[in-house]
Amino acid sequence: MPENRAVVYKEPGKVAVEDISYPDLVLRDGPGVNPLNVGRKCQHGVILKVVSTNICGSDQHMVRGRTTAPSGLVLGHEITGEVIDVGRDVEFIKKGDLVSVPFNIACGRCRNCKERNTNVCLNVNPDRPGSAYGYVDMGGWVGGQSEYVMVPYADFQLLKFPDKEQAMEKILDLTMLSDIFPTGYHGAVSAGVRPGSTVYVAGAGPVGLAAAHSAQLLGAAVVIVGDLNVERLAQARSFGCETIDLSVHSNLAEQIEQTLGIPEVDSAVDCVGFEAHGHGQGHSEAPATVLNSIMEVTRPGGKLGIPGLYVTGDPGAVDTDAKIGTLKVRFGLGWAKSHTFFTGQTPVMQYHRDLMMAILNGKAQIAKAVNATVISLEEAPRAYADFDRGVSRKFVIDPHGLIH
Repeated sequence: MPENRAVVYKEPGKVAVEDISYPDLVLRDGPGVNPLNVGRKCQHGVILKVVSTNICGSDQHMVRGRTTAPSGLVLGHEITGEVIDVGRDVEFIKKGDLVSVPFNIACGRCRNCKERNTNVCLNVNPDRPGSAYGYVDMGGWVGGQSEYVMVPYADFQLLKFPDKEQAMEKILDLTMLSDIFPTGYHGAVSAGVRPGSTVYVAGAGPVGLAAAHSAQLLGAAVVIVGDLNVERLAQARSFGCETIDLSVHSNLAEQIEQTLGIPEVDSAVDCVGFEAHGHGQGHSEAPATVLNSIMEVTRPGGKLGIPGLYVTGDPGAVDTDAKIGTLKVRFGLGWAKSHTFFTGQTPVMQYHRDLMMAILNGKAQIAKAVNATVISLEEAPRAYADFDRGVSRKFVIDPHGLIH
């Protein structure tokens, strides 16, 4: 049986690459596994040899100690791999298939899955609707920043690439289908972006850049990206976005007016989430800043896409309310402007096939937009540290040296 190594969360600010068990088709006990999930049989699942697995900003929240993630949790929910073993009940996925794994774990059988709301599957997480690999309070499914991983409900979930050789040529784009490309796209779609729209994207991290690129794919006339990080703003400008340096400018509406001639946009997308900072010099953490600012600058009747992560437990929050996800949001402003809010995990399966076709046919260059950077599994701890410092890269882990 092959060995298996993985990226493991140790304590705030520290991850390590360690030996873990080779996966089988049973969810066994371990860090973060809900007791009701222990021993769960997964003959509907497959074992993947991981071809690529990405470091996500959501992982970084845990590594910073901003969640209740337990020590020893195997990280990683952005997974692309080759099928090397299939369960007894798998009918259509075959050994040798190269597949993208939606980060949402979904059974395909419950009411929500049948209604395409795979982000809130009712059967995979005893704690709450919805689940993900290698993530706190998500049922304990083992993460995929590893050499090998088990994926349940394979026939329903997996997106098979039609041609393996063609897929490997575009693997740096296709690896983004597991999460950030559908997440950014969902943010733009749920914000109502359409041809001719003006769009403000809060945050120039990988998801923000994916949302900006998605807005362009949807035909937006102008995409404006705001951030506190000048390197990430430069990356947004590299593919045609307007930018606002929020470390200097505290008045977002005024800056938007300088670009558009009016102080508002048609649509806005929050790609920051609960660790948001205030705007202007001397800024500090103020978690409701982005939500309040996008209400301020979005036109009456507009929509707000909110794929940025918000949590119900944040031990490092700035105040008692924020520790349980209670924020001082100007809901009255949103009500007065008849805004529509879209929140929650992205239902990846609603989008990943269309986005795959856009990649394979040269219509989307998501790897370039997010500055995809390949690293080995052993380099993951350094990459986490670099990402935490704000480098403008999307780190893609190549556990087996298959990406050329």
